[in-house]
Amino acid sequence: METEALKAIAAGLAIGLGAIGPALGEGIIASKAMEAIGRNPEASSKITPVMFVTMAITESTGIYALVIALIILFG
Repeated sequence: METEALKAIAAGLAIGLGAIGPALGEGIIASKAMEAIGRNPEASSKITPVMFVTMAITESTGIYALVIALIILFG
């Protein structure tokens, strides 16, 4: 029973800590993109796709943390 409890705690820590970085990163990406569009609205067609690609790459880190948490729980 103790092993299951430790697995649950470890999985919770893995996903909890693993989500902090992507959350901060995506916030910074969106903030800087909106700031850039605010300064130069004509460039929004170039900035927006790059913003979405970088957010997707950043989100992949959170997905890796989820995979690790699932491996801990069910592996």
